[in-house]
Amino acid sequence: MRKKELAQIAVEALEKLYPDAICSLDYKDAFQLLISTRLSAQCTDARVNLVTPQLFERFPDAKSMGEADVSEVEQLIKSCGLYKTKAKDLVGIGKMLTEQYGGVVPDTIEELTKLPGVGRKTANLVCGDIYKKSAVVADTHFIRLCNRLGFVNTTDPFKVEMEMRKILPPEKSNDFCHRAVLFGRDICTARKAFCERCPINDKCPKKIKKK
Repeated sequence: MRKKELAQIAVEALEKLYPDAICSLDYKDAFQLLISTRLSAQCTDARVNLVTPQLFERFPDAKSMGEADVSEVEQLIKSCGLYKTKAKDLVGIGKMLTEQYGGVVPDTIEELTKLPGVGRKTANLVCGDIYKKSAVVADTHFIRLCNRLGFVNTTDPFKVEMEMRKILPPEKSNDFCHRAVLFGRDICTARKAFCERCPINDKCPKKIKKK
């Protein structure tokens, strides 16, 4: 079976399994999603969602974040881990958005990745969820799923993103990434693949190899 054909089967199967393709981070606008995603590095989304309400109450926009004292931001996000680096990045993001983008979050990966601490995963998420552009968010669950299904043979996020852009339907790619996260947490987990519960079990190369 060709990769594009299998990708279409996977897209349709996960659409049925998870009708609501939603981001697990809580946010109200582009700025909040950008900041929340930066905080989520090596931290659970659940933990980030506990931290951000107080953070955004104190610093609701790019201007206020850019004027923040880094030490205060550190205290607010301390439980997220790597808080010193993240706090410095958040203030830097606020300053750069204010000074170079008029306080508006950019809508391209190229511009977003110029911001402090913002990589392609974060940029893709913002472009897909906020600006409704074709996006491939190569997080750990997505990378694991793509390898197990034989779409890629690499754990390099950039290579996975580039390969999957060729395979996934552009209009479905962003939602598929969200569904892959849910699928990776529920069924195709890092510790064990619960193949008996998988809707694409009979098409999975990893399953075939076990026979």
